[in-house]
Amino acid sequence: MFAGILKYILKRSIILFLTVVVAVYITIWIANMGGYVDEIVKSDILLSVSQSIRQNPAFKGLNETQITKIINEVYNNELKKIGFDKPFIYRSFIYLKDAITLNLGRALFLSSDSGSKNVRIIILERLPNTVLLFTTTQMILFFIGLFFGLFLSRRYGSFLDRLSVLLAPLSSLPGWFYGIFLILIFASLFRLWFGWGLPYGGMVDAPPPIDKVAYALSVLKHMILPVLSWLISYSFINVYVRRTFFLMFSSEDYVEFAKAKGLPDSLIQRRYILRPTLPPIVTDFSLTLIGSWMGAIITERVFNWPGIGSLFYAASVMFDTPVLVGLVVIYAYLLAATVFALEFVYVILDPRIRTGGA
Repeated sequence: MFAGILKYILKRSIILFLTVVVAVYITIWIANMGGYVDEIVKSDILLSVSQSIRQNPAFKGLNETQITKIINEVYNNELKKIGFDKPFIYRSFIYLKDAITLNLGRALFLSSDSGSKNVRIIILERLPNTVLLFTTTQMILFFIGLFFGLFLSRRYGSFLDRLSVLLAPLSSLPGWFYGIFLILIFASLFRLWFGWGLPYGGMVDAPPPIDKVAYALSVLKHMILPVLSWLISYSFINVYVRRTFFLMFSSEDYVEFAKAKGLPDSLIQRRYILRPTLPPIVTDFSLTLIGSWMGAIITERVFNWPGIGSLFYAASVMFDTPVLVGLVVIYAYLLAATVFALEFVYVILDPRIRTGGA
């Protein structure tokens, strides 16, 4: 049995690793547009070198042929320095090796707040900000959907149940859409009417408070509107989906049998409805949580939140390929690790999986 478990773990690990490798290599090609972005970078380097040499007073006495020769020499040295003297197909595999080993290299244009061009530092500087905002939001959404969905599934057809169905279409609009209106109301109009309002955006007041408690309160104040925008957008559909999901299990024969035995309603909800549905719920929560860290680009732009979404946008606009590849690599590893961990979570949550595996 132990050998079978090890074989299964090894097989899953290899499959997930190969998936990450393929996804990263495809990203390298897409981010570089098959090498076209490299040509743009080369053109920028040539223009920069040409301008610096032609404007240098030390080369004014030289003729055009000599200046062109110097420009070409400096240009070729610059290409060798960043490895652009080799064809893209060759460099793509070097990029792949570096990416898989988390040697993410240096950014072409972007830098961290400390001035570093190291891609790993740039990403790790932004990742905690996104985790703070969207992990908090997803945790709140998860528990809202879980508890209210379970509550409504036992009260099918009640006023609250019909109200949840009526409000579900509000989730057809994304969080950033509600965020714009929240900024207009609670930041702009409140300042106009009451002389005080919530922050328009950002993560902390400027200048940042020195005291740690004041700093934490400032961050919480800046989180209110982005978190609220997502809660308005996704709470209702979350509750509706969970309610419908639990409703299907509430009509099972073993639930009716438990009710006939006179078991308490809370015990029925916990043991006979919630427990069998935990594996898909945990899967949905885990993948949504990881996905939100990369899928919040517009929300972070609307609220000027300095996270991964804003970084992804900036890297896309500036064609900073190393940063784009680095972001996808980090996301791919997080996703693969989550999927791998879920295999073990299933075994803990669902005894039927243990029986099947044995």
